[in-house]
Amino acid sequence: QVQLVESGGGLVQAGGSLRLSCAASGRTSSTVAMGWFRQAPGKEREFVAAINWSGGSTYYADSVKGRFTISRDNAKNTVYLQMNSLKPEDTAVYYCALQSPRYGRVVGTTTRRYDYWGQGTQVTVSS
Repeated sequence: QVQLVESGGGLVQAGGSLRLSCAASGRTSSTVAMGWFRQAPGKEREFVAAINWSGGSTYYADSVKGRFTISRDNAKNTVYLQMNSLKPEDTAVYYCALQSPRYGRVVGTTTRRYDYWGQGTQVTVSS
């Protein structure tokens, strides 16, 4: 089993920054990728960013490219999401997710490619 614990959410004004962290524990040795998704009220959960755990390749949703940066610390089994130039439309619950080899080794950008999920952390951007 894998456990994911997110931290770093909060309230920020538009144009501000936040950094989210997600620490993974348990059976993480075969991790393919880790990703961030978000879900706003009344909307479906959507892909934000992902990182290949071994090679470090990164993937972003168009809506966050150039503003968000995903990174990892393999030694700490932790993934980060640096969010800059935040907009009110970035307001959502942000979820960390881990992709195991069960669904292949191509980094996923959809929720069904991820096996394990954190509890979510609220990010609110005021205008």
